[in-house]
Amino acid sequence: MTEQLTPADLDWNNLGFDYIETGVAFRAHYKNGEWGPGELTTENTVTISHASPALHLGQQCFEGLKAYRTKDGTIQLFRPDQNGQRMMRSAEQVMLPPYPVEDFIEAAKAVVSANEAWVPPYGTGATLYLRPFLFGAGPVVGVAPGPEAIFGIYVTPVGPYFKGGLQPAAFMVSEYDRAAPRGTGAAKVGGNYASSFQAGNEAKSKQFADAIFLDPATHTKIEEVGSANFFGITHDNVFVTPKSPSILPSITKYSLLQLAQERLGMKAIEGDVYLKDLDQFKEAGAMGTAAVITPVGSITNGEEKHVFYSETETGPLTKALYEELVGIQFGDKPAPEGWVYKI
Repeated sequence: MTEQLTPADLDWNNLGFDYIETGVAFRAHYKNGEWGPGELTTENTVTISHASPALHLGQQCFEGLKAYRTKDGTIQLFRPDQNGQRMMRSAEQVMLPPYPVEDFIEAAKAVVSANEAWVPPYGTGATLYLRPFLFGAGPVVGVAPGPEAIFGIYVTPVGPYFKGGLQPAAFMVSEYDRAAPRGTGAAKVGGNYASSFQAGNEAKSKQFADAIFLDPATHTKIEEVGSANFFGITHDNVFVTPKSPSILPSITKYSLLQLAQERLGMKAIEGDVYLKDLDQFKEAGAMGTAAVITPVGSITNGEEKHVFYSETETGPLTKALYEELVGIQFGDKPAPEGWVYKI
């Protein structure tokens, strides 16, 4: 048995993006057509029927968000209402009973409060990562939704997803698709991520940070960067991020679209990002809850390599966006109304 760590055992400044057991989680059960009240639990396992559709049919979805320690020691969540709404949309796509947004927010607050000692100190750059999940349970043999469902949240302290902090990373274009046209690409379901494993493993074996996925219909447009959304900044300072029905709508993406316009005075749009037109961008990045912002130093497509601002230095506008976003998340900059939920 692995020894149980305590918060005092952790080097907060050098955390990886790995699971650390914190001791308290949240669970709620859906039976007989309704959600139970939900409760905190010390159980870190779930017992279900071996015929549950989550195991055989992929009937599940999940979310990811973070809790941040501010300079004065308080704790805050960043836009959890948006995560709750996205999980409802994902659930509806795979015919799971949606977990109500208000209950989602209260569950997130409760589990963070119960694990307060595991929220990393301000100034370390580390955060407490929340992983809400929802899956179909109960015995099902045919291809059908489960009669029951389980919603839960576990938390774990994490450092940066891509090593090195705000440092440019190199990516390669993959020949694989992460989702089908008009499929589940816009839902946060496990199948999209399992289908990215092979491409990601191939990219990392070639010393790239991760794979770039193109649109599944034509293979001409950039869609996602590993498990993150892509953005480019044109030479005339337009913030552009891909728009497609097979892209996961990132909360970080929509936050940066707003911040680019309102805080940096940039034009910000969702539109096509053609692989053949990368020269229009002077800076580029990957963005998401886990990645925050990772500058894209280069993209390699077969024998062709395109370098953006630099392979070793972060561009000024990417850095400014990062500082604005992280400043809001850690309480150092004023947040737009409704973005921050105090614990």
